[in-house]
Amino acid sequence: MFIKIILNYILGFVTITVEGFFVERFINTCMNNKVFLWGTKRKSTTLLTTNINISDFKKIRKIARTTKCKVSIRSKKGLPILIHRYRKRKLLLLLMIPIILAIIISSRFIWNIEIVGTQAISQEEIMENLKEEGVLIGKTKSSINSKKVISNIRLKRQDISWMSIDLKGTNVIVNIVEAEQKPEIINKDEYCSIVSDARGVITKITADVGTALVKPGDIINKGDVLIGGYMEGKFTDTRQVHAKGIVEAKVWHTKNIKSGFTREISTKTGNEKKKYAISFNNFKINLYKTLPNFENYDTINETNKIKLFKNFYLPIEIHTTTYIENKKEQITYGKEELKAILINELEKQFEEEGIDKLNVTNKVVNIYENEDNTLELEMTYEVISNIGVEEKLNE
Repeated sequence: MFIKIILNYILGFVTITVEGFFVERFINTCMNNKVFLWGTKRKSTTLLTTNINISDFKKIRKIARTTKCKVSIRSKKGLPILIHRYRKRKLLLLLMIPIILAIIISSRFIWNIEIVGTQAISQEEIMENLKEEGVLIGKTKSSINSKKVISNIRLKRQDISWMSIDLKGTNVIVNIVEAEQKPEIINKDEYCSIVSDARGVITKITADVGTALVKPGDIINKGDVLIGGYMEGKFTDTRQVHAKGIVEAKVWHTKNIKSGFTREISTKTGNEKKKYAISFNNFKINLYKTLPNFENYDTINETNKIKLFKNFYLPIEIHTTTYIENKKEQITYGKEELKAILINELEKQFEEEGIDKLNVTNKVVNIYENEDNTLELEMTYEVISNIGVEEKLNE
């Protein structure tokens, strides 16, 4: 289909509006008469727009009469239209010929790889896997065996449950569904105990199977056995079991931070400069010679790939580097101001570690003002957590 669209662009095409009560019948009749439609968009139940080849327009008019639809031209596009528009500019027309040939040749290669669906897996890892299998920028599309690539990558990686590779235009779209990372599960027929994976104070213990070895209020350390993998009966000997139960405990997480009362901060001045570069595949040309004359600045790099259509990328990239000026200044805070800043910074650290404030039952903040004119802050979160994990019994 993509090749058909390219050919229609070379031969010329028109965008038309089709209006009537039988637009579905119009589309079906076009398909039956081998009239190629693309870019069809439904505006309402009685109105749609679509693209057709110029040579098919006469057929369309007949089909429109048969299906009682009204057809009107919205725009004309393609090479014949451009040639007619610029027919007096012979040099421009001559330049268009090699450009069109280059586009046709480029359509045989891969110029962009798009990875969709990754979260825990880094896209850099997938790109490296694809490269090892021969899927890389500049490779011919005909040399790619999608089934073999998918099979080889799936064999290498256990964190991918499903994968597909779609070659569209000059774009390779790699769809990935990540496998759920499950903890090691001990078979229910195997004997095990439940042990602690953290230090804390027991608040609740329920032994569904096995023997509870701790009670609420007990202080436990990481690795302590909480529910033993055995049971004792009045009239039977001790027997081993697969322990099951729930154990909750108060667990403490502590962080420290230290800072002087005078801190350096960076603020944006509002001044910025942009520098550009262009690359053809791996050959890069900088369109600038000097760096900005800012004393302090942040740098933001952006890369935009040139494409003619949605999935027709060219081996051309525009690189934009933005330099944003900032100024550094020293600010001296009071004790309460600095305390608030440090508390906020520690709370962000806890949040980044995945500790939800809603699960925090108590927060303790200790502040120490040191002789070296610094403020030290210690923050402790008390959290109720499920701390029981299964551990196999030694045979």
